[in-house]
Amino acid sequence: ADPKAFRSGRDFSAWVGLVPKQNSSGGKDKLGSISKQGDRYLRSLFTAGALAVIRYAKIHGTGHRPWLTRLLARRPTKVAAIALANKLGRMAWAMMARNERYSEPAALAA
Repeated sequence: ADPKAFRSGRDFSAWVGLVPKQNSSGGKDKLGSISKQGDRYLRSLFTAGALAVIRYAKIHGTGHRPWLTRLLARRPTKVAAIALANKLGRMAWAMMARNERYSEPAALAA
């Protein structure tokens, strides 16, 4: 998809189908499972990539990914994988929108 068709990475993630369904009424937000209303192939690629990152982190340690460490301590593995896939989707949109290649953050490179 053209990255300029989306206002933000959140819109791109919603288009792919990596956001939870909302069943909200009366000001109470209730989030359910992921919507699965987007591109099935892209969603499966992002999810598989996230599961691979989590599997690698469990084997080799998560010292350089504190966000993922805290998430895995609070949530089950598959819920964390969807959250990570959502984050990867937003990162992918940012790279496409800016026409850049991935560059490792300075904190991880050290």
